[in-house]
Amino acid sequence: MSLQIGFVLFPDVQQLDLTGPFDVLASLPGVQVHLIWKDLAPLRSSTGLRLIPDMTFADCPTLDVICVPGGSGVEALMEDEHVLAFLRRQAATARYVTSVCTGSLVLGAAGLLRGRRATTHWAYHDLLAPLGAVAVDQRVVRDGNLITGGGVTAGIDFALTLAAELFDPLTAQVLQLQIEYAPAPPFDSGTPSRAPAEVLAQGQQNTAASRARRGEIVARAAAQLG
Repeated sequence: MSLQIGFVLFPDVQQLDLTGPFDVLASLPGVQVHLIWKDLAPLRSSTGLRLIPDMTFADCPTLDVICVPGGSGVEALMEDEHVLAFLRRQAATARYVTSVCTGSLVLGAAGLLRGRRATTHWAYHDLLAPLGAVAVDQRVVRDGNLITGGGVTAGIDFALTLAAELFDPLTAQVLQLQIEYAPAPPFDSGTPSRAPAEVLAQGQQNTAASRARRGEIVARAAAQLG
């Protein structure tokens, strides 16, 4: 029987949060990967890429893996009871409950991070604790059947980690070779601890408005969770 992996697709998803791990996991043998939303109308990612769901929440089977990517659209998702109820329902039976980037905040709003170790994008890391999570500053964090990836490109690391769990390390390493995943970035500024001060300041400025909005949403979600 095929492994059933589902990504929640939504308006203003960060496409690389989705397409990086999708490409890895869809390359595994005997796996079916679904893009799931409320309806089947095309959606636009946060940078304009058009994406098409292939399954609705109502039609979704019991998933082995449920994954929530991040993006500016998570702000609406965190207060969308239809989405949160779907995640709770799937999480009750899934082998793995997962997220990439700020998708973990949606899991948190659904009450799925309480007492669990998790990570997210560096700019929103401090928003995990109010949702009951134990925030861990790592690129991929596993706590039991919960696996969370850090910001954006960490989705590939997350997917390879998950591939090794679903199959074995050899299978994951062959996939890594096939996609030639051997990062050698031109600049060493990919984390707050390593970025030059002026780069970090600009990055913090760029995320200040979304941090403020998400902080307010997290506070409301935390109150709902009690």
